[in-house]
Amino acid sequence: MKLEPIVGRYGEFDFEKKKGRLYFEEAGQGIPLLCLHTAGSDGRQYRAVLNDPQITKNFRVIAFDMPWHGKSSPPEGWQKEDWQLTTGRYTGMIMAFAQALGLDKPVVMGCSIGGRIVLDLALKHARELRALIGLQSGAFVERYYDSSWLDHPEVHGGRACGAVAYGLMSPLSPEKERWETVWHYMQGGPGVFTGDLYFYQVEGDIRARIGEIDTSVCPLYLLTGEYDYSASPRDTEAVVARVKGAKFTVMKGLGHFPMSENPEAFLGYLRPVLEEIRRGA
Repeated sequence: MKLEPIVGRYGEFDFEKKKGRLYFEEAGQGIPLLCLHTAGSDGRQYRAVLNDPQITKNFRVIAFDMPWHGKSSPPEGWQKEDWQLTTGRYTGMIMAFAQALGLDKPVVMGCSIGGRIVLDLALKHARELRALIGLQSGAFVERYYDSSWLDHPEVHGGRACGAVAYGLMSPLSPEKERWETVWHYMQGGPGVFTGDLYFYQVEGDIRARIGEIDTSVCPLYLLTGEYDYSASPRDTEAVVARVKGAKFTVMKGLGHFPMSENPEAFLGYLRPVLEEIRRGA
């Protein structure tokens, strides 16, 4: 058996005055790099980043499963409410986790909903962070289907969520990695993907404030795969047009889940960004 350098841990986490059991994985040393998974999935999406020795020699890579996701449990009393992600909940959770681990000015990288929330972090917490990396970032995505269908009692939620994820990936990505990404989505808890999409497609519209981001305080890097209709290069270009100093790269041949659907290609885009951040630290 070939062992990987990734270490997984559980910890008691205070979330909105409720205690819950939260799971995270980490590898490496140096500058903290906090990775945010996509809606309805979990931190396994960043397995390639956690396993990359070129990155982990200078960065302490950390990926946590949000409460209700992956190996993290919902807080006590979860059965009395439906999960619904909002901007306040999301930013509060990220900063509380960073504080709980004592991370000193971490780099935060997020994809999809994570790529959206880094824009809010740039507005509200820029001075507490070293840099921000948005993958598949857009200021807003209008609903193009009824997300409640993903949690309909006559629909197999796991298969439906997996099908949505599959359609967002590039046909050029390796089959093995695409299907592993789908498997992560098929394992999500009932209603969790739908609850995340409330932030992504309803409440988390940041278009009116996007121009207030100051990249001189906290650098902003945006990487977007070209095969993505949910957060397309055009959506990211609209952000860059209003955020002075934001650095934007289109990732050729990649889709909505670049870090998991085609890890090797994604790492080729990420490593230079992290090296630029490290040199500027």
